[in-house]
Amino acid sequence: MRSRERRRSILRATTVLMVVAALIWLGGFMWFATGLPHDVEDPTSVTDGVVVLTGGSDRLASGLDILAAGKAKKLFVSGVHQLTSVTQLQRLLKREPEMFECCVVLGKAAENTAGNASETSRWATEEGYRSLRVVTAAYHMPRSLLEFRRVMPGVLLIEHPVFPAHVKLSQWWRWPGTTSLIATEYSKYLLSLAWMTFLGSSRDRSSTDA
Repeated sequence: MRSRERRRSILRATTVLMVVAALIWLGGFMWFATGLPHDVEDPTSVTDGVVVLTGGSDRLASGLDILAAGKAKKLFVSGVHQLTSVTQLQRLLKREPEMFECCVVLGKAAENTAGNASETSRWATEEGYRSLRVVTAAYHMPRSLLEFRRVMPGVLLIEHPVFPAHVKLSQWWRWPGTTSLIATEYSKYLLSLAWMTFLGSSRDRSSTDA
């Protein structure tokens, strides 16, 4: 009887902990989802450089527009496939070749967001840059800034979100695909935060979760 009661007590305690954890996760998820950017708050400030995290042609197009407008000296594209060249990107996007020749740099070492931050930090250090405009999807921006600030605490980072057509941030709860995407991104954000908090920000995470 004592053994049975003990098992029941453990089961009840486990159930309560799971419910509490789920409620905490849900509350954090609502905070995360409602806090995602819906526009570019600072489209005019000039920075030393602009970095684009690969993941969609709209991101690169936005980065090139920033460069063309004279808002940055150079554009760094982080996470590019090993076989991709500057010439291929220029032809794909149909932009002036002179812009690519002088001012577009490809980073091919990153395999995930932590890797994006690491290779961008190395590039910014080499260039002597102290300010960067960060271009990525709006849903990806919180985790990107978390990782970038981890490795570049002294660099001014200006967020420049883009808004893919298939991601419905307005009334996201009505769109299962968008809800799932944001939930996944929130979970990755928590993992990044936990890693930084409990394992230390100095560790290399460039080969972990994408």
